[in-house]
Amino acid sequence: MADQTKKKVQGGIAETPITEVFEGRHPAQSEKDWAEQTLAPTLEKNPEKPVGAATGTNVDETGHARFTTISGMPIRRLYTQADLPQDWNYDQYLNYPGQPPYTRGIHATGYRGKLWTMRQFSGFASPEETNLRYKYLLSAGGGGLSVAFDLPTLMGYDSDHPASEGEVGKCGVAIDSLEDMEILFSGINLEKTTVSMTINSPASVLWAMYLVVAEKQGADWKKISGTTQNDILKEYIAQKEYIYPPAPSMRLVIDTFEFGSKFTPKFNTISISGYHIREAGSTALQELAFTIYDGVEYVEWARRRGLDVDEFGPRLSFFFNSHNDFFEEIAKFRASRKIWYRLMKDRFGAKSARTWLMRFHTQTAGVSLTAQQPMNNIARVAVQALAAVLGGTQSLHTDSFDEALALPTEEAARIALRTQQIIAYESGVSQTVDPLAGSYFVEKLTLDMEKGAFEYFDKLDAMGGMVKAIENGYPQKEIAEASYQFQRAVEAKEKVIVGSNDFVIEEKQPSTLYIGESVAVQQTAKLKALRARRNNDEVRRTLDALKHAAAQEPVVRADGQISDANTMPFIIDCVRAYTTVGEICEALRQVYGTYEEVSIT
Repeated sequence: MADQTKKKVQGGIAETPITEVFEGRHPAQSEKDWAEQTLAPTLEKNPEKPVGAATGTNVDETGHARFTTISGMPIRRLYTQADLPQDWNYDQYLNYPGQPPYTRGIHATGYRGKLWTMRQFSGFASPEETNLRYKYLLSAGGGGLSVAFDLPTLMGYDSDHPASEGEVGKCGVAIDSLEDMEILFSGINLEKTTVSMTINSPASVLWAMYLVVAEKQGADWKKISGTTQNDILKEYIAQKEYIYPPAPSMRLVIDTFEFGSKFTPKFNTISISGYHIREAGSTALQELAFTIYDGVEYVEWARRRGLDVDEFGPRLSFFFNSHNDFFEEIAKFRASRKIWYRLMKDRFGAKSARTWLMRFHTQTAGVSLTAQQPMNNIARVAVQALAAVLGGTQSLHTDSFDEALALPTEEAARIALRTQQIIAYESGVSQTVDPLAGSYFVEKLTLDMEKGAFEYFDKLDAMGGMVKAIENGYPQKEIAEASYQFQRAVEAKEKVIVGSNDFVIEEKQPSTLYIGESVAVQQTAKLKALRARRNNDEVRRTLDALKHAAAQEPVVRADGQISDANTMPFIIDCVRAYTTVGEICEALRQVYGTYEEVSIT
């Protein structure tokens, strides 16, 4: 038996034995000697048995136990120097923090000089109620705000539209007009508070409202900072909250790039989002590849507009998911910086080091949260948040433990924030930069992520870019297959979800936050009053001007200036007239039409 075990393990360790050792250390055994003398007796006594092996499903074709990441990538028993390329060296593959290729981070001191921004994604019911939650989070030590909008707002409808029935204020805050945005940020200094807004199809409208509120507060647009998600490509790929067809939607995004470069140099006009791609069921590699290639597509379209990549590039930001597989997630984050650097420098010829930098926000994996034993989610979120920090995120949102059941209660939101604070102030991980660098396992995972992403890029290039790939259903099919494979593994218990498909108990559900229909009644009454007191002739004039601009017809604005085709100034004019979100989006629907996804077979 021992001889058979030896024979099996010798082919499953590494392709070549370790021949190089670090100066000053004792020479190590060769892997062959280790496998025969140390590993084989251990395996004979205690065979390896990953989750699911008892059912006979989680073994390879030779009958050996199979270990994989959550994405299904195989994991070897042992990683050594032999797993890295023969030319692997520090300068080429890592280099120092703050220096290309930025594997070890974009800041030389990591978190020693400045911690990541601690954001909490929050928004529910009315602007008045959400404003109180924001003030509570800021008073509890939150460093920034992240706005969740309700479904009608995300889809460009007012709260009194028939399509909004039953959804007003349910999955986020209802914002219908500038008046609501003024209430939302009442008493919050927008020049000193960074704000992220998760909005896509109507992103330019909600951003315009934000800018006008800042203006009314007396804030300098050149000093305000934050991010609007504004990533329409991932909507077609994953989240499906789109309004217009891809081409005009891309045009609206590029309008914000152009406008932001001129007037809001510290505000990120897009957060290219892999989060929702991962939530739709993608692997970590697919999340990485499709997200970054979405960034490539935006840059290509902006260059066609005539924009200089070094002008708008520094304001491109990214948004990633942090899932349960600790090391896979860390490798994904580290690889993302290397990949973006290579693309910006080699593919697009960016000259500015600021353009080379991959800056990203991270949110823990909502899809990983369970309604069963929801308190377990606190541990999941802590692991995911720690991976994001060790991966070098610039800002972080931690999910609340009750989000699989409802919008977070105040207590749950506080625990989520405290999780970040414990990592920052008690764990010690912020005291050194990229502490896992040089780990054979982490470096190999990082290289595999990078290689796999560029393989996807080649396929997408051959298809003519991401818009063409989306129209052909390619990323959607890839994600659907990955989602199916993961669900199959869960049902076979090859992947255990604690409290859901194993370790199940009888339990009572905790109390949750309930949003009733009174919010819809309140918002409808506010809209009726607003439309009665505003200057409706001005509303019609600004909407007509916007439609002309959207159709790319030169228009003479009220101030006598002749505008180009950029829609942002006209949307801002509409907002100042208290035109509603639904009215502005309907005007654009009349010009652009709406999009229906091609069915995937």
